[in-house]
Order: sequence, then C-alpha cells, then structure tokens
Amino acid sequence: MFDYDPDKHYPTETESRVVIRFQDCDPLQHLNNAKYFDYFFNAREDQVPKLYGLEIIDLIKTYKAAWVVYNHNISYVKPAMVGEWVRIMSRILWHNHNTIVVEYYMTDDSKAQLKTVLWSTMRYVTLAEGKSTDHSGAVQDFLKATSGNMDISQLDIKDRVKTLISEFRKG
Repeated sequence: MFDYDPDKHYPTETESRVVIRFQDCDPLQHLNNAKYFDYFFNAREDQVPKLYGLEIIDLIKTYKAAWVVYNHNISYVKPAMVGEWVRIMSRILWHNHNTIVVEYYMTDDSKAQLKTVLWSTMRYVTLAEGKSTDHSGAVQDFLKATSGNMDISQLDIKDRVKTLISEFRKG
C-alpha cells in the first residue's frame, strides 16, 4: 500500500528501457500500432512498484475501485523498429476528484527522437456497480505525491508532441 511521506520527493515520471520484439512488428518491421499500448502499459506496471512501493492491485482490493479507460489519444510520430532499444516514460499529467490522464511517450534509446505519445483518460469506478467514485485515502495521497497536475484544459496532444520534440532538441 502507498504510505505517503510528506518529507519524501516522489518522481513524477517513470522510465523503462525495452527492446522492440520481432513478434510485435508488422511486415515492414515497424512496431504494430496496437502493440504500443502493450509496451506502454507493461512499462508503467513494472515501474510504479519500483518507484513508489505500490502495487496498484493493493489499492483496488483496499478501496474496491479501479480506473477504467474511457479515452485514448495517440500520436504516432516516428516508427519503432524491430530490434531497436527504446525508452518509455509515463506520468500522471492531471487528475481531479475521479479522473486521471496518464501520458506515455516513447523515444529512441538516446532520448533524441520522439516516437509516440499516448494520453489515456481514466475514470475511477467502484468494482461492484461500476459507478464513478471519488479518489480517497491512499489513492488521493498517491495522486497528490506523483502527479504533475499540469493544466491540460488548453492543451491537446498535438501541442504536447511539439513541446516534447522541442525539449528533445534542446536536451
């Protein structure tokens, strides 16, 4: 379970290094569009316990609620190729009382070239009825500690892609 420590700094971004597998690619040796989701979700699932000491399943069991995706917005910038090592970053961009937006993005291994950006919008719902419910307790603490809480009201994914590309050029 997530045990919030107000004196501790929690990173807002996870990072994984993975290789693009042959079985996940199309005949042109590009990562299949649908497979990006698997790579993104697996990377986050691997990193959250390492960074925050939290298994999401523990929150689900304790609060009898889970996040359900109701919107994906993905932008494919450059293809990931078979055998290529890539970096996958993720972060909670924004949250309110019952919704989160998680951003995932993939770069080449040196973080010089943006490949893909995904925004997943999720609603927090009860397991029994599937009805929207508010974040509370350790869930709320986790979101407060780890979210960038960026103002995304005037931002769309195209703007975000431009910003990330600009950051990579500077870095």
